[in-house]
This record gives sequence, structure tokens and C-alpha cells, in this order.
Amino acid sequence: MEARMEIVVDDLSGPRIAEFLAEHLRQLRATSPPESKHALDLEDLRKPDVTFWSVRSGESVVGCGAIKRLDLEHGELKSMRTSPDHARGGIASGLLEHILAEAWRMGLTRLSLETGSDEFFLPARRLYEKFGFSYCEPFADYRPDPNSVFMTRTL
Repeated sequence: MEARMEIVVDDLSGPRIAEFLAEHLRQLRATSPPESKHALDLEDLRKPDVTFWSVRSGESVVGCGAIKRLDLEHGELKSMRTSPDHARGGIASGLLEHILAEAWRMGLTRLSLETGSDEFFLPARRLYEKFGFSYCEPFADYRPDPNSVFMTRTL
């Protein structure tokens, strides 16, 4: 029987989350050209404008996600990842629901994201669509990129 899932604000100091994020960056490097990789590294995720959550099952990290505050009312969803061993188990949906509620509590009125345009990212795009995100133009410092799609939703 699998341990109960727990979503916690993570200070990113533990070795398990560091390895989980390193694997995330390795996977993205394998699927996206370097100029189209927009994932934040551990140092960037520790900045004060970022709130980071990990999803834990017992001692294991099975998912993560973050909000980077862009201004008083607009945030960016960053670093959404589910362990491949737990894909399609509801972790991403539960985490995204949690992050949307937290974004609203933080006073944000809009949450936007960048994700990949190729087939590898199709499950992510479908998840975001299911949660009310719609496609939009590049936001913040992003520029048009054939390897990226941009999505947003009001809260």
C-alpha cells in the first residue's frame, strides 16, 4: 500500500528534492533545445519571489511545482513535474489544484505558464487545459519560440 501523499512548502535544502530536480532538468535537456529550456535550477528556485512545493509519499519525492511571482497580481507556474513512476496517478492534478488555491490566497489574479510544444509535453498541456488554462501570447520576458507554448488563466 502506497503511503499518503503530502504537499509541503519545500525550502529545497534536502538531497531528495535536489536529485528530483536534477532529473527534471536532465529530462528537459533531452527533449528541448538549450535555447528553449526555461526551467529554473535549484538556485533560482530558492529566490524570494518563488514558492516551491514538493509532493511526498513517505520519504520519496513524487512531484513538485512552484509559483514565481511576476508582479503583485500575476504569477508564473514553474517546475511542475511528477515522477515517471507515478505518472497518471492524480499527483499532478492534486498539486495543480493546491497551487491554484495557494496562488489565489497569495492575492494573485492571473497564473501563466510556458511549456513545450512537442508531443512529449502533450500530457502537460492537456492537464493545464483541464484546469482552465488557455493559450496566450508570450508573457514576462518570453519571446515567441516554436518549441514553446504559453498558457494563462484568471483566478
